Amino acid sequence: MLPYGRQSISEEDIAAVTEILRGDWLTTGPSVTAFEGAISELSGGHRAVSATSGTAALHMAYAAAGVAKGDQVITTPMTFIATASGASILGADVVFADIDEQTALIDPEAVSAAVTDRTRVIAAVDYAGQPADYDALQAIANGVGALALDDAAHSIGGTYRGRPVGDLADLTTFSFFPTKNMTTGEGGAIVAKDPAIAQRAHEFHFIGLVRDPDRFQITGEGPWHQEVHEFGLNYRLTDLASALGLAQLTRLATFKRRRAEITARYNEALSELDGVRVPVQRDDVDPVWHLYPLRILEGRRREVFERMRASGIGVQVNYMPVYWHPVYANAGYRRGMCPNAEAFYQEELSLPIFPDLTDSQVDQVIDTLLAALR
Repeated sequence: MLPYGRQSISEEDIAAVTEILRGDWLTTGPSVTAFEGAISELSGGHRAVSATSGTAALHMAYAAAGVAKGDQVITTPMTFIATASGASILGADVVFADIDEQTALIDPEAVSAAVTDRTRVIAAVDYAGQPADYDALQAIANGVGALALDDAAHSIGGTYRGRPVGDLADLTTFSFFPTKNMTTGEGGAIVAKDPAIAQRAHEFHFIGLVRDPDRFQITGEGPWHQEVHEFGLNYRLTDLASALGLAQLTRLATFKRRRAEITARYNEALSELDGVRVPVQRDDVDPVWHLYPLRILEGRRREVFERMRASGIGVQVNYMPVYWHPVYANAGYRRGMCPNAEAFYQEELSLPIFPDLTDSQVDQVIDTLLAALR
């Protein structure tokens, strides 16, 4: 089965990890520090804190933002559930704002209609690799004293109006899962413009440990002393994962270029094809195409999905609207809340896209799709 996404691992990646295994540090050591520094440099120079996953990074971001019971978090339904669940776990009321019908990015007008004086965070998702409209979203957040969050699980290495992803919102989270634009195996990171929020994220992911003597509430202990002021979790990335991440970062531009080539090849073959709609790219972004979200029209998505899977092409669907999941439906969320997102879900089919996909394999996907549509 040709997968819809997979990691690209080089001999240099393997050597980087092997070197760690021969050294003194396996967990949180100098490679973690170096990796966080590299993510910071890529993201406009703001402090980066690594994490065990993109899901952990989102949980850290909401916790560092002070999200608590009674707060409101506005986000998109067209995402993996972690974008919303991290806020729900902290007790927030999650409000879903509908998407732009063409791009599947959160619609700033829908966000503006949903904000209240309880809004603590507005969380956008860079669906398929395109940054959302952060000028509009940040302005809405600023207007109600909230924070803007960029869930950039799909978009590391991209830009919006000349600015890098990581520098577009108050908070940014990344995922380094194997199917993403680069990988650490499992892993993620948060970038925060406010140093105090970044420090809160660091302490939350470090079990809540405070190691700054100027902040100690217990005095008179020895140099070993550390203490916990707020509960945290162990979301620390390892040196093993960070070494892989550092090696992957050296090829991020190459990965981006190949994803663009694959996207262009699909677009050329499918743009005039009846029964489908190709992805629409915003004029003000330079995306890293994490997904190729084709729209299958006339109610044929499941039929085409099954035919392509039966032919060995591992297409996927990204995503079912978050509030359709029973955990939200059982809490009172109802279908019909975001009609654009629901219509998009009914048509979306992700074609394979990853850096090691060859031109002949892309042509195989296209030929199989054409046959499935007959």
